[in-house]
Amino acid sequence: MRSSVPARDGISMSRTEAAPGVTVRACDSHDDLKLCVDLQRRIWNFDDEDLVPAAIFVVAQHTGGHAYVAFDGEEGVGFALAFSAEHDGHRLWHSHMVGVLPDYQNRGVGRMLKLHQRDEALRTGVDTIEWTFDPLELRNAYFNIARLGAIVRRYIPNCYGDTTSPLHGGLPTDRLVAEWHVGSERVQQAVRGKIAAPVSGIEIAVPAAIREWRKSDPERAREVQSELRGKLTSLLSKGYAVDGLRRETECCIYVLERYED
Repeated sequence: MRSSVPARDGISMSRTEAAPGVTVRACDSHDDLKLCVDLQRRIWNFDDEDLVPAAIFVVAQHTGGHAYVAFDGEEGVGFALAFSAEHDGHRLWHSHMVGVLPDYQNRGVGRMLKLHQRDEALRTGVDTIEWTFDPLELRNAYFNIARLGAIVRRYIPNCYGDTTSPLHGGLPTDRLVAEWHVGSERVQQAVRGKIAAPVSGIEIAVPAAIREWRKSDPERAREVQSELRGKLTSLLSKGYAVDGLRRETECCIYVLERYED
């Protein structure tokens, strides 16, 4: 697998594929920032100790990052927070949080927030956005890899330590790092819904029941996580990247290919 050369495609996807009735804009008041804190509680059921405070949103906005809110009319239904970052001299955005209220999930709001980020990145000359995601959250993994066109080359075991969110099921907070090369041919195809699944590569299956096992059988879920961690970290360390995810009835399958910059 080769990375594509970034190019501006001139398409404002966040406006052409907007969720009906929902708009996205930058946070422009302290009330907006307080809303982002409240949304964290309602989306992830965090205790106060795990909330990102409004002051950090201010820091992000004043140091090259951003904070966006999605509104349905006057009701805040989702948000995005990103920081300016740099790896090996390469400027990028680290998208720390994108969250959508449960009643608005699977309605295109998360996609709208991500594509708004992409629009702004292309406009300001940022060619890469990265973020972390849980490899056991298969619906989110599919969204990131197959729908947005991100690739993965890094695995971080227990990235955030223990948290108070019931969504994590008491497991280590292992994370994959998504790389979204926003102007690449791969991403342009993905946001148009035309990305082709890899025709070859190494495949790793994860049971579709893993989400339920986190609640009903945490030890079984921990075994799945441990096995997946071992396989992915080994392959990523050898120069492979995750560039596909295929959904089947009983499982989802991560697909990895050799990666060249």
